[in-house]
Amino acid sequence: MNWKYILFDLDGTLTEPKIGITKSFQYALSSFGIKEDNLDNLEKVIGPPLYDSFVHFYQFSEEDAKKGVAKYRERFEVEGWKENRLYDGIVTMLESLRDKKIAIASSKPAVFVERICKYFDIYKYFDVIVGSELDGTSATKIEIISKACSQLGVKNKEDVIMVGDRKFDIEGAHQFGIKAIGVNYGYAQGEELSLAGADYIAETVEELEKLLRKERG
Repeated sequence: MNWKYILFDLDGTLTEPKIGITKSFQYALSSFGIKEDNLDNLEKVIGPPLYDSFVHFYQFSEEDAKKGVAKYRERFEVEGWKENRLYDGIVTMLESLRDKKIAIASSKPAVFVERICKYFDIYKYFDVIVGSELDGTSATKIEIISKACSQLGVKNKEDVIMVGDRKFDIEGAHQFGIKAIGVNYGYAQGEELSLAGADYIAETVEELEKLLRKERG
C-alpha cells in the first residue's frame, strides 16, 4: 500500500449518476421505438462506454449505436449531467488525500467529467483529469489509465492504484499493470468485482478512505 498516485473512476465511484445517465439512455432508446419504463433495468449501462452498451445490450448496428450515443447526449448535455450527486464522504476523503497525486480516469467524455467536477466543486482536488473524446476515441479503460499515468509522471507502476466500481476499471488496471480497488457501493453486478480480480474491495466510502490512507506494515 502507501500509494503515491491514485486514479479514480467518476460514475459510481465519486458520484451517484443514476438518474442522469439512465434517463438519458431511456430517451435515446425511445427514439428507436424501444420503451423502458424501469430505470433500474438501465443500471447496467452505468460504467461501460455508451457505444458498447447500445451494441452489447441492445444489439444495435454500428450506425445505430452512433446515432444512439448522439440521442443520449441531446438530453445528457442539457440536463442529465446535473442529475447527479456526490456520494456521502467523498469530499472528506479527497481532503485526506492532499499529500497524494490524484487523477480521474473515466470513460465519460472529458468535457463532461470536467463540467461535473467543477459543478460539484471537486475539480480542485485533482492533479489530472482524463476522459474519452466526444467522438468515442480513447474510451477503453487501459487507454485512459495509460494517459492519466503519463500526465501524472508515474515512473513506477507499483506506486499507482486504480479505484472503480465496475469490472472495466479492474480489468483495465490489470491490463496496464497496476492494482485496483473495487467499490461495492457503486454499480457492480453481483460478484462482478471479485470475479474481475479486484485486489481490494471497499464496501463504503469510509472503508475506501482507510484503504487509501493505510501505510505498509
